[in-house]
This record gives sequence, C-alpha cells and structure tokens, in this order.
Amino acid sequence: MFEEIRRKIRKGQRLTKEEGIALFNTEDIYTLGELANEVSRRINSDRAYFIVNQHINPTNICINRCKFCAFSRSKGQEGAYELTIDDIISELRQTQEKIGYISEVHIVSGLHPEWSFQYYLDMISEIKSKFPSITIKAFTAVEIDYFSRKSGLTIDETLTKLKKAGVSILPGGGAEIFNSKIRNMICPEKISGERWLQIMKVAHKLGIKTNATMLYGHVETYEDRIEHLSRLRELQDETGGFLAFIPLSYQPHNTHIKIPYLNALDDLKTIAVSRLFLDNIPHIKAYWIMLGEKLAQLALLFGADCLEGTVIEEKIAHSAGAPSKKGISIPELAHLIREAGKIPVERDSFYNIIKIW
Repeated sequence: MFEEIRRKIRKGQRLTKEEGIALFNTEDIYTLGELANEVSRRINSDRAYFIVNQHINPTNICINRCKFCAFSRSKGQEGAYELTIDDIISELRQTQEKIGYISEVHIVSGLHPEWSFQYYLDMISEIKSKFPSITIKAFTAVEIDYFSRKSGLTIDETLTKLKKAGVSILPGGGAEIFNSKIRNMICPEKISGERWLQIMKVAHKLGIKTNATMLYGHVETYEDRIEHLSRLRELQDETGGFLAFIPLSYQPHNTHIKIPYLNALDDLKTIAVSRLFLDNIPHIKAYWIMLGEKLAQLALLFGADCLEGTVIEEKIAHSAGAPSKKGISIPELAHLIREAGKIPVERDSFYNIIKIW
C-alpha cells in the first residue's frame, strides 16, 4: 500500500482517510519525511517562514476547566490575573521600543465571566488606534462563541463587529480533536467540533482568514487524527479560508491528563502526515513553543514550512510545562532555518514576503 501512496503523492493526487492512517502506522519515518519535504518544496519552494509577532493573553480567568489546560484559573484563585487595556498597550509599546517593530499581535484568552463583549471590542479598537500598522490576530472560535452568547448576537454579527474593530485573522485554537467522544473526555465544557467548524466557515465567508489546529498526543487515536484532518480539508475545499495548519503537541504537566510527553518521532510523523494529507492548506507550522527549537528545526525537513515567530512571551503552553523559551529573536529564527537548509523568509500575517534573511 505504501508504494501506491508514494505514487499518488508524487502525482499530486489526494490521499484517502485509509491512506492517511496507513502513513501514521508506517515505521518508515525516513521515506515519510522525504515525501512530506518533497510536497512542501512543491508548494513553498525551499522557503521557511517566520513573523515578528507578540502573543498576549489578557487573562487566565476562565469559566471552563478543560482537562488538558494548565493555564485557566478562577477569579481570586492563586495565579489568576487580568490585564487592563492599558497593560496590553504598554506591553506592545515596550516590545516596539525594544525590537523596533511588530508585524502581528496574537491574542487568546480565558473566557472571563465578567468581561463584556464591548470590553473586547474596546481592547481591539485601542490596539488598532495606537498601533495601526500591526495586524491583529485575535480570539479562537471558542471565544467567538462565548462573545456571541454573552452579547445575544449571531456569530455573523459578532465577527462583523470584531472585523470592524480591527481583527484581521482568527487563530486556530480550540479545535483540539473533533471526535465527540474524545472531546467529551478532554474538554466537555468546550464547544463541539461541529460548532468550531461552523464558526470558521462564517469567518471565511466574511473574508476573515483563519488558522486551524489539532491537539494530539493525549487520548486520541490515529483514526481520530485523520478524521480531524479530513474535516479541515473538507471545509477548506468549500471556503479556502485556512492560511495554515498547526499541529499542537500535548503538554502534560500541571494538567488532569497525566501521560508522558509524546516522543519526537510521533511529532515529526504528525507534521509529515499533515503536509501530505492537507493538500489544500498552503502552510504547515512547526510550533517551536511546543516542539522546542531543535525539533521544530528538524520538522522543516518533514513537511513544515513555518516556525511561527518571535512570540515574545507565551504563557499557555508554558503553564503546562513546555520546555522551550518564551520568546526567540529574529537572528535565532533565521539561523535555525538556514541550518536546516531552508531559506529564512520574514512574512506578514498573510504570508506575503517582507524580507529574505
């Protein structure tokens, strides 16, 4: 079967679910990586992208208690925090003063029980007013659903208001695993996979590009992973709105799902299969925050073509024990890419080239 899969890949033909599962089950990691790298080069040449960005998490106070999450807190609990809009503006200003510029701010937060939808709109409007050149990537589908329910607005109306305030792109978080049984085990309070897909579909139809994610390495099976990828591929066929796919390696520390860290081979295999199966999503991201810098670098030879960005100070994955640094410099990113034999390309949020390093 593997030879038939190899033939299809080299002819640019779409893989079936069964073939995707077969790729996950192969022990020939070298050929898998070679094929994924071949497809990545076909789509993006030898370019590997990064962006000068900053992650901001306005609060870790959240009404949900997902079992895989070490970030969320209740109001008043030790470690709980809330950033004001002025705090966020100050963080962005400090970063700009330190490194000169930021291309993108990435905002993901807890579902705060007291903050109104208007507060989030004011947050985005103020960022856009103070930093008009920064692209705002903000709020997962889970947050969009929460805003909709709190405000009494439809998803369409909620997203339209966010777009008007200054949101250009949605991050892909909250997808986790679409399978309902797995989802009920790891995040029963979270919106369903179907709801996540519905919200992304509305965003795409409004002209808002998004990313997509998959949280893997907890209690799911290879079959669950391929079903997840298949649902994303189907929506991308319909809307074309996904910019990138980010496989997120589960970080088990300080969570309620106590398992060992996933092995590096499974991380590389997941990157490679994602590249081979998602033939209509142009970019596969090796999220160095969760993989670590060296494994993310290796992932560039297994189908990934993007290393995310400078990030500055990531909190969510590090709450669960991610061993990577909280931020990384432009020269470090360029060096990692160059040493992997790829061309370092600084990009904007839409993968337009800013500079080749």
